[in-house]
Amino acid sequence: MTFENILVEKRGNIGLITLNRPKAMNALCGALMDEITLAVDQFESNAAIRVLVITGSEKVFAAGADIKEMATKTFAEAYKEDFVTKNWERVARCRKPVIAAVSGYCLGGGCELAMMCDIIVASDTAKFSQPEITIGTIPGAGGTQRLTRVVGKSKAMELCLTGRMMGAQEALSTGLVAQVFPAAELMAETFKMAEKIAEFPVPAVMMIKESVNRSYETTLSEGLRFERRLLQATFATEDQKEGMAAFIDKRKASFKDR
Repeated sequence: MTFENILVEKRGNIGLITLNRPKAMNALCGALMDEITLAVDQFESNAAIRVLVITGSEKVFAAGADIKEMATKTFAEAYKEDFVTKNWERVARCRKPVIAAVSGYCLGGGCELAMMCDIIVASDTAKFSQPEITIGTIPGAGGTQRLTRVVGKSKAMELCLTGRMMGAQEALSTGLVAQVFPAAELMAETFKMAEKIAEFPVPAVMMIKESVNRSYETTLSEGLRFERRLLQATFATEDQKEGMAAFIDKRKASFKDR
């Protein structure tokens, strides 16, 4: 189908979603988030797609939620329509790996969208911020929750209470970002990472993603129990047998996703 606020394409076994509201600095309006939900649905149901990448332009990933769209909302309206929740969490629920490739401004809802992805890679021009306090409100799509789990209480509190921007290198040092590349190399390096992940068996990739995410939802002892059960489950797959046999035989494994 034709999208109005995003660009969607397939590059081999990688699904690419590009935010495309240049006149609004890729502000995340409801229609755009609906389109992301639909695009993720399509990629997740397509067995040929193994990894998703979400990106913006070189100047801006996303400048935040669309303030003009929400400025006049009342509490009753926001509550009844399940504002933010209903069409914002699809990326976080995706079972396939999702990489955010961030260049330029990644602010407010844009930073929250990036944090819903499994890996954030950034250009050296990237700037991250939760500036909601400066317009009299608070982060509402994970800014106080996912950010705190990644960078810790003190840093998250500082960023959310001051609204200041954090550069790419600082974001790397806090663990928010996995890697930083020159802006001209960001997409090429992101696709290298995606293609590397896509080489591995889908069940094991999904299990790793599920297990890492579980670490944020439970205690250490329960997380370890969950991890070990998934490890044990891999011994029921053909790919585990092939991977270990290939290692012993000193040859490249031929995974079948089963």
